[in-house]
Amino acid sequence: MTKTQNILEHAEKVCKERGVRLTEKRKQVLGGLIQSETALSAYELADYCSKQTGQTIPAMSVYRILNFLQEEEFVHKLNVANKYVACAHIDCHHDHEIPQFLICNQCLRVKEIGIKKSTINALHRNVESAGFHLLTPQLEMDCVCEACRSSVA
Repeated sequence: MTKTQNILEHAEKVCKERGVRLTEKRKQVLGGLIQSETALSAYELADYCSKQTGQTIPAMSVYRILNFLQEEEFVHKLNVANKYVACAHIDCHHDHEIPQFLICNQCLRVKEIGIKKSTINALHRNVESAGFHLLTPQLEMDCVCEACRSSVA
């Protein structure tokens, strides 16, 4: 069984435990994100699903599916790029730190890492003292991955 199949089986089990369904179309979209090395837009996912299955999924349906997958914490939306990535911790069974996304500005590969809650709390205090209210603790950082950096050198 492939890594993608294992993750999808785990996600399906989690959905059953929560009383929701991971439909075939939801599996297709999630599977596309799991297999992708880069973040994908809803339109890119619609194209991916169409190529994989030969069936068209309208972009609006993909957006609804992505909303469901976000609510179930299987995917993350990258706000800066308006694209989505599969959660790196879908099949983990422990608490996680706050996600931080390292995004290569050359190849668009995304790596999810965690930030300690104490660091986010300190940032939150700084935001509040500046007269703002933090809407999400998610951080997205513009980076260059090692592969792209090596290819330029």
